[in-house]
Amino acid sequence: MNKALLAPALFLSTTILAGGASAQSSATVESTAPDPQELRRSVQTLVDFGTRHTLSSATDPKRGIGAARAWAAQRLRTISKDCGGCITVETIGESVTGDRAPDGVRVEDVLGIQRGTGDPNRVVIVQGHIDSRVSDVMNITDDAPGANDDASGVALVLEAARLLSKEKFDGTIVYAALSGEEQGLYGAEILAKTAEERGWTVSAVLNNDVVGNSTGIGGQHVADKVRVFSEGIRAAADEQGIAMQRAIGGEDDSPSRSLAKAIDRISTAAPGRLEVLAIRRPDRFRRGGDHIPFLKRGYPAVRFSEVAEHYDYQHQDLRTENGREYGDTIDKMDFDYLARVTALNVDVIRELASAPAAPATVEIEGAVSADTSVSWTPVKGAAGYRVHWRPANEMAWAEAIDLPAGQTETVLKGVIIDNNFFGVSALSDNGAESVVTFAGMPGGSGANGAAE
Repeated sequence: MNKALLAPALFLSTTILAGGASAQSSATVESTAPDPQELRRSVQTLVDFGTRHTLSSATDPKRGIGAARAWAAQRLRTISKDCGGCITVETIGESVTGDRAPDGVRVEDVLGIQRGTGDPNRVVIVQGHIDSRVSDVMNITDDAPGANDDASGVALVLEAARLLSKEKFDGTIVYAALSGEEQGLYGAEILAKTAEERGWTVSAVLNNDVVGNSTGIGGQHVADKVRVFSEGIRAAADEQGIAMQRAIGGEDDSPSRSLAKAIDRISTAAPGRLEVLAIRRPDRFRRGGDHIPFLKRGYPAVRFSEVAEHYDYQHQDLRTENGREYGDTIDKMDFDYLARVTALNVDVIRELASAPAAPATVEIEGAVSADTSVSWTPVKGAAGYRVHWRPANEMAWAEAIDLPAGQTETVLKGVIIDNNFFGVSALSDNGAESVVTFAGMPGGSGANGAAE
């Protein structure tokens, strides 16, 4: 290994804003603000299908899951037409049977694929689930408006497509409206399996579920924050992998957790964005969502959810009891808040679709030494790399140096390996930064490993 130390003052020629966003991307953010009224129209259209239960009619043109999926596909086609065919719309699906689908049902996802111009096999997925339910998860006849759960997430996906279709990116963006979430995460399982079968390198999965309300069941009103849930110990790791993650102290730096930290970084860099509450668990207590099948395959995936949930409005029959309203109706939503969650998603997609992939592996050496050696696998298309480190008692990266594309190793003089954690991200020529790959032992994959 080359033992030459690069001075901490060395940086790439690109001007990097605080948090890593480029000046170019910051300017673009201001010109593509999500429209609360566009979001409202999408949610209202989905609500007007009556029920979107996964077991409801797939053929009725006006009511049920089939009509809702057809509308989402047509909306993506319209957006694609406006950008000269930049989005390819397809439907993927399969027949499933389970406790909540005892007679079997065909579950289908609607995808809009905006193919990257440089590295199209690398993808960023943004998704929400189009199905809805009431109190009885098997009730397919009663109205289940599902305004916030999860027409809000689907509206966000469609608005992101409308905005980002105006731009070109090195990587591919997949806009996904998933079915079958309430019956068992079936649509997410189908998409995760599709990503695996097609050999996609997944840079991020942004699952948006219950993201359109700012007033909670206890009367809390939180309109300036959003929760981002991420796993620590990896669901995809075997017993040896879990032991390695613990041995190197990587519990807070899994691919999912690194993605959450990147989202926090990107939010901080963009003035006026929501504050990210990076929740250090995979999902809410004893609950789950459509990012879980991706985590089980080792992909970096997180869940966005509002901070102040109102449980009277989730999974409830429409009714009023003793003056208390129940049901997930559109009048309970805050579309200015949903627009802010959408804006943050758009920022993150823009950054990660512009950035190269994260390094597949990063290794460190330096036991019983005053210095730490860091090396990493080269990344296709990277214009440079950012080597991060932080005190081992802290969670946020504290120090960094930028290195040119041809260099994949360095020595940090006077930085003791026992007292610090280390990681490396890849940079594009305009300063967009990948998620950070956590550094592990030589010959191992570290806490991150390859997100492929």
